[in-house]
Amino acid sequence: MKTCTQCKMRYPNEATFCFVEGAELVELPDPRIGTLLTGRYVIEEVIGEGGMATVYRARHKLVDRAVAVKIMNPLLASDPIVRERFRREARSAQKLAHPNIIEIFDQGDTEDGTCFIVMELLRGESLATTIARGRLEVDRAVHVMIQVARGIARAHDLEVIHRDIKPENIFLSQRDDGSDLVKLLDFGIAKSRHDSRLTGQGELFGTPQYMAPERIMGNDTGGASDLYALGVVFFEMLTGELPFSAPDVTSFFVKHMNEAPRSLASLNAKVPPALDDLVVKMLAKEPKDRPVDAHRVHQDLLDIQKEREGALPPSADEEPLTVAAPITLTAGAADQWARRIFVLEQMLSRAFGAKNRAPGELTKLLDEVNDLVRQVVQLRGEGMEAQHALEGIDTRGREKRAQLGFAVDQLGVDSSKAKEDLRAAREAQRKAEEECTGARARFDAAHKEMVVWEGRSGMLEPWSDLAQAYRATADAVDEWNAYRQEERRAQEVAEAAERVVNDLDFQIRELRSALAKFEQQLDEEREKCRQTIETNGNEADKIETQLFELTTRFCKPLRAKPELAPLFKELETEAEAAA
Repeated sequence: MKTCTQCKMRYPNEATFCFVEGAELVELPDPRIGTLLTGRYVIEEVIGEGGMATVYRARHKLVDRAVAVKIMNPLLASDPIVRERFRREARSAQKLAHPNIIEIFDQGDTEDGTCFIVMELLRGESLATTIARGRLEVDRAVHVMIQVARGIARAHDLEVIHRDIKPENIFLSQRDDGSDLVKLLDFGIAKSRHDSRLTGQGELFGTPQYMAPERIMGNDTGGASDLYALGVVFFEMLTGELPFSAPDVTSFFVKHMNEAPRSLASLNAKVPPALDDLVVKMLAKEPKDRPVDAHRVHQDLLDIQKEREGALPPSADEEPLTVAAPITLTAGAADQWARRIFVLEQMLSRAFGAKNRAPGELTKLLDEVNDLVRQVVQLRGEGMEAQHALEGIDTRGREKRAQLGFAVDQLGVDSSKAKEDLRAAREAQRKAEEECTGARARFDAAHKEMVVWEGRSGMLEPWSDLAQAYRATADAVDEWNAYRQEERRAQEVAEAAERVVNDLDFQIRELRSALAKFEQQLDEEREKCRQTIETNGNEADKIETQLFELTTRFCKPLRAKPELAPLFKELETEAEAAA
């Protein structure tokens, strides 16, 4: 990677310039590599970069676990809105607890006040990288779509709107059988700075190629805009191209709002009509014309794949949540320093015949080392206990989220069906109202005609035209009455359907509230553990620095004794292993 000498932003090696005047891109090592984050995570290497954040591979210091750490660009840390979006990603994704959504393990601020998120380390590639090699086969595409829709459905059920769905934020890992395991990334963050597809367009909340018309107009309707973005992604997966082609952001916006998308079938004849129809519905200009929710999209995709007799991914309840790698305790401080002290005591015995014959300065230094080691062991032990407690909290949180999430999902499926019924009922009510309005207009016309003939006859002669006008008016009244009854029935059906939707929504809100209270309780428990780990870790690090200084002073006068060379070698080997 290259770093700009002016703005300090990092760019891929193939980049040649920055937009800052007088800037120069030079290859510099990332200063965070090798540093310790909050006393727990050792930063190892850069694995991803963007304008808003850098993602590192890291390792938990207390337990042998590889993780991914996303650290916000320090230049953005002073912007409260950006910081809030960054924190929202952690909060949003963490509470979703779904196999198709990246798992968040930890979050917080670095010592310099920069936000960070610790998450599961994924192996694979983004959907954008996959599409860059060409469109996906239909069966594989639907297999991926089902999982994407499933993850988005969970997010929407818990009132989390992604707002930046695009192939770059959909990651493809692999299961043991070689099939795609989808992970949705970057909830709550719009990442468009230095967009490789549209350079120099500035910052946008979202990505222009995937933005729904209502979002472009500033009327964000929530989940419906995510469904539109999914429609664009699905189109791209099946064709290798976007539904709209444009040279700049403004042109993309105009086409999203006014132009029909290109024919999917004309770009890929293998796409079944049902899938073509679904994508077209998802790309509807009006939110009300799209599927009612992501559950509906998920069910339609399942039906399409079953019709094709294609492979289905495991259901969400069959597929376990990503679980962190088994905890392997690192060599404890007690073990490390016990070996070192044993080597130091051997040095005194070998150099002077016995420890009690050694110079008082050396024995005093060794006693000081022993005292400090006892402090380190106590601090590290308390930190490890807090880490174990934190692991237990996270496990309990993961299980509870999954339990509540499953309950929300079941209600969400029912709610989706109820919303479909409500939409159909309201459409029937609308048609009945139109019919009733038409019947009323026909009655008014017949009544006017009747009044005319009453006037002409003067009610003195029984004219046949008057009789006909009376009969026409009576027929119009009967028709109006029939349509009015139908309108009332349609209204009753719609009201009943609305009550069902409202009842299901109430139950979902109650579950959301329970989850929010549970998360708040867990946050309080986590914070206590984190404070203990961080405080004890920092204090132990300071003491260990003193220990290394004392050990260096202890070893200095003994370096000249050749008989101690094997022991010095053993001490150095042990130190390298501990590092």
